[in-house]
Amino acid sequence: MKLHDVRTYKSAEPLAREDQLAWKLAAVATDLVPVDADVIDMLGNRIIDNASVAAASIARGPIRSARAQALGHRSDKGAPLFGLAPDVKVSPEWAAWANGVAVRELDFHDTFLSAEYSHPGDNIPPILAVAQAKGLDGAALVRGLAAGYEIQVDLVKGICLHEHKIDHIAHLGPSAAGGMGALLGLSTDITFQAIQQALHTTTTTRQSRKGEISTWKAYAPAFAGKMAIEAVDRAMRGEGAPSPAYEGEDGFIAWLLSGPNHIYQVPLPAPGEPKRAILDTYTKEYSAEYQSQALIDLAKRMSPKVGDLSQIESILIKTSHHTHYVIGTGANDPQKMDPKASRETLDHSIMYIFAVALEDGGWHHEKSYAPERAQRPGTVDLWHKITTEEDPGWTARYHAMGSDKAFGGKVIITLKNGKSIIDELGVADAHPNGARPFARPNYVEKFRTLADGIVATTEQDRFLALIDRLPTLTGAEVTQLNFIVSSAQLGPDAPAGIF
Repeated sequence: MKLHDVRTYKSAEPLAREDQLAWKLAAVATDLVPVDADVIDMLGNRIIDNASVAAASIARGPIRSARAQALGHRSDKGAPLFGLAPDVKVSPEWAAWANGVAVRELDFHDTFLSAEYSHPGDNIPPILAVAQAKGLDGAALVRGLAAGYEIQVDLVKGICLHEHKIDHIAHLGPSAAGGMGALLGLSTDITFQAIQQALHTTTTTRQSRKGEISTWKAYAPAFAGKMAIEAVDRAMRGEGAPSPAYEGEDGFIAWLLSGPNHIYQVPLPAPGEPKRAILDTYTKEYSAEYQSQALIDLAKRMSPKVGDLSQIESILIKTSHHTHYVIGTGANDPQKMDPKASRETLDHSIMYIFAVALEDGGWHHEKSYAPERAQRPGTVDLWHKITTEEDPGWTARYHAMGSDKAFGGKVIITLKNGKSIIDELGVADAHPNGARPFARPNYVEKFRTLADGIVATTEQDRFLALIDRLPTLTGAEVTQLNFIVSSAQLGPDAPAGIF
C-alpha cells in the first residue's frame, strides 16, 4: 500500500489528471490483478449476509415502496429483485435501488470504521445488478466487488466526512462506480470520469442520521448505488464530469471538507498489488449500529452479575468519541431518549440498546425495536439512567490499526447500595478479533435464521449452493444470485406514487 497526499489546487495551478485522486482510484479499479482465494471466500460471505438482511426485511414498508418504484421500470435487459421470480427484471439502476434498500433497512450487514464510517456491503447491490443486466460471469463479479470494497475502505481510511456533516455515501458513490469499472473491464479514463460524476452526485449531509431519523437512512446508500450506475452509463457514452472533483478550487475538499490548507492521505494498493480491503471489514451479529455490537455482548455478560435491575442507580458507558457523540448522550438528541422514537432512531441510541440488551440478555432484529418494547415502563426507567462519556483511551483505540483497533467501551453500573459492577469489552464477539469470529458457517446460520419462514428451505439451499461456486458461475447463474419468496411474504401493496 502507498499513501497518496490529496489537497486542493487552484484553477491556475496545474494538476495532471494522473495525479488526481479520482484517476488513482480508477487506476486501482482497472488494475485487473487476480483476486485472492480468501477474498473470494469473504465476498461470498457478504453476498450471503446481504441476502439475510434482505429476506428479513422483504415485507417492510420501505422495501415495498422501493420495490414498487423499481417495478415501474421493467426491462428485459434488466436485473432481478429480491423476492420476485427471475423473469421479473427492472432496469439495473432501479434493481440496485430496490435491492439496496432491502439490504440496508435493518442496519444489519457489514461495516468498516476508520477516519469515516461505512457499510461496504452497500457496494454489492449496484455492482451485482449491473453484472446481472449485462450477463457477466462470476469471475467478473468477483473482480468488480473486490474493487468496490477496496476503494471504499481506502477512502474511509483516509478522508473523514462526518466532522463536516457529510454523509458517508459520498465514499460509496465513487467506490461503486470504480467497482463497475472493474466489473465491465472499462478503461481507466472512463472509470475516472464515472468516479468523479458519482462523487459529485452523491454528496449529501448527515441530517439523514441525526435527530428524528427517517427511512431515508436505508434509502441513502441505495441512492448512491443508483447514481453510480447512471454515472458509469454516462461516462461510457463519452460524457465527462466536474474535474478535478476532489482537488478542484471549488470542489469537494475545498468547500465541503477541511479546505485548501488541509492534506489528506489516502492509502491505495500499488500497481499489481491484490485488492484485499474486504478482509479489514466485519459484519454484525445484531441488528444495531456497529458501535453497539460489543456493548450488546457486554450487556449480555453483565446482566447475570447485576441480578435485580431495579436496584441500578446509574449506568455510565465510557467509550470513543464516535460512540459518545453519534449514538450516545453526547449527540444531545432528545429523540434518542424518546420511547416513541422511530426504529431508525432507536438503532442509533446506545442508551436504549444497552438497556434492552441488559434486560433481555440478548437482541432481536424486530422484537427489540417493537413499540411496546420501547415503551415498557421498566425499560424507559433503566434507559434514562444511562449516560455516555468520551474516554480518550477508547477514542485512540477506535482510530488504531490492526489488533489494537476497538469499538467497545467500559461500563460502570452503580447500584443503589453504592456498589459498582464494572466490565469492558473492546470488540464484538463476532469481530475477526473477537471471542468467536464469524466464518462461513456463521453467515449461513444468519441467513437461515433470518430467512426462516420467509424463504423456502429448498430456495435457501439453491442460493447457498451458487455462492459455493461464486468465481466459476456463468452469466446465467449470476442472474440467479437472488432468492424468491411466495407473494404472501411480500406484504401488502405499497401506496401509489408516480411510477
